[in-house]
Amino acid sequence: MAKVVGIDLGTTNSCVAYSDGRQTQVIPNKGGYRITPSVVAVMEDRKKLVGQIAKRQAITNPENTVFSAKRLIGRRIDSAEAKIARAIYPYRLVDGPHGDIRVECYGREYSLPEISSIVLLEMKHVAEAHLHATVEQAVITVPAYFNDNQRQATKDAGKIAGLDVLRIINEPTAAAIAYGFNKKDNRTIAVFDLGGGTFDISVLEIQGGVFKVLATSGDTFLGGDDIDNLLIDYAAEAFLRDRDFDLRQNRMALQRLKDACEKAKVDLSNFREVEISLPFIAQVGSEPLHLSMTFQRTKLEELTRPLLEKTLKISESCLKMAEVDRDDLDDVLLVGGQTRMPLLQDMVSNFFKRSPNKQVHPDEVVAVGAAIQAAALTSKEEEVEMVLLDVTPLPLGIKSAGGTFTKLIEANTTVPVSAHKIFTTVTDDQPTVRIQTYQGNSPVADENELLGEFLLTGIRKAKAGEPEIDVSFHIDANGIVQVSAKDLYTGQSQSITVTMSSGLTNDEVEGMKQAAADYEVELKGREESEGLSQKADLLLHKLKKSFDEKGGKLKADQKKTISTLLNDAPGFIEQKDAKKLKILIEQLEIAAKALR
Repeated sequence: MAKVVGIDLGTTNSCVAYSDGRQTQVIPNKGGYRITPSVVAVMEDRKKLVGQIAKRQAITNPENTVFSAKRLIGRRIDSAEAKIARAIYPYRLVDGPHGDIRVECYGREYSLPEISSIVLLEMKHVAEAHLHATVEQAVITVPAYFNDNQRQATKDAGKIAGLDVLRIINEPTAAAIAYGFNKKDNRTIAVFDLGGGTFDISVLEIQGGVFKVLATSGDTFLGGDDIDNLLIDYAAEAFLRDRDFDLRQNRMALQRLKDACEKAKVDLSNFREVEISLPFIAQVGSEPLHLSMTFQRTKLEELTRPLLEKTLKISESCLKMAEVDRDDLDDVLLVGGQTRMPLLQDMVSNFFKRSPNKQVHPDEVVAVGAAIQAAALTSKEEEVEMVLLDVTPLPLGIKSAGGTFTKLIEANTTVPVSAHKIFTTVTDDQPTVRIQTYQGNSPVADENELLGEFLLTGIRKAKAGEPEIDVSFHIDANGIVQVSAKDLYTGQSQSITVTMSSGLTNDEVEGMKQAAADYEVELKGREESEGLSQKADLLLHKLKKSFDEKGGKLKADQKKTISTLLNDAPGFIEQKDAKKLKILIEQLEIAAKALR
């Protein structure tokens, strides 16, 4: 029977969990770890590596190892975030055919949903191996402040990975579900979520299985990566002053420095100071250059305090939107690996006037909540009693006269929701109006995200300002936006369902889906070969031992056959060809019987 899982597709790490509505388990990968690095490496032969094995080889293959893809998914190549990423990431970002961001690895371009699909496919594979069942459906989490293009890009990533994405839900909401599921008492909580790439803050009410989001806010380009970059710049500038060499201009040196700074940041949560030692990090002429320096926690705190203070300003704004006082909160949850930082914990405690709740695991709680939501969507109502009332994170509206953004639905409005507004023409006898739908916070329409547009024709001839055009918005529980416009005099109407763009066409998604399916077959074949190789190696070792002890008792022809097998077997094992390995295992087992 197929299973449905919850997946936290993280910037730094990803996690998958399964729930039957009664018990929820976080599923470990084959290495025994409950989280998997969200890193994808492309090798020269187009073979792909995922997770820890991809992260380990990043130093020697920095240009073709993609990390932090989530920070860029659903964004345009001309965005400010893409410009920053181009300056600091060792892999190459290129213009996609639809203005989207692509990554070039060994001459082939990969979209960000395609890269993310490889991570999701790994999570799917991890779950199937553990649950001994196929996984066809999933609930996938995203930052609460993701716009609809970023959400659609994430959904496309799931589709490419061969998953039916039942719902995209917000990470803080998922954390709240994990915290409050099956709790009987009513609570008002804040979820402070600072991960590797994004920051979210959500305020929720939990009442008898009903999870109502009151307000959410955040920054989709603020996280642990930015702290890493502050440390990288600090170390690189010091090295530049001492040795007159900028490590940021050398991709391999930059990757080594990034790994070292990330580790130093983590270690400084437990120690007052740590040392970084990177011998032979670069070379000028024939002279090797070595980096050795000490990082102190006080310096880290000095560098990062302005960034952390930004999260508190966003939190203050969110509380005001929710109309909740800090004293009215029953709990504050810290989610995301970056919240382990002692300075951040102190700042959050002082801001909210209470110590954060320590009962949730910052790396796993989002996947757990997603799994519970998945169980609620697929189980009978009486089995999982839970209602989720989420909000739209950003205002929705249209472009009106003068290029202004006229809001029809405000941020933090509970969905599903409907709203309408009467507009008119701006010129005499205007027969047509263009309805352009935007999402964002700017009063200038073009500074926001264009979601879709359509023409309303057949408007009655009249002076400017006389026709009445009723524009309506409807957002359903899944966040799908329906926009319609109607001339109230003629009854002429037009509408569209706003299907957000991830920068991919349907044909491209289908092509990538087939490529991912081929990769999954290759992945399973690779794992089968690895398992057969290990089995053959073990049988060979045992056969050698038995042959040394009992080979003298065999007939000459038997002895010759087994000797040949012992000589040839290592070569077959090294080839890792599943068909040849199965034959070899059979031969080794027959030889072993002859020695009994």
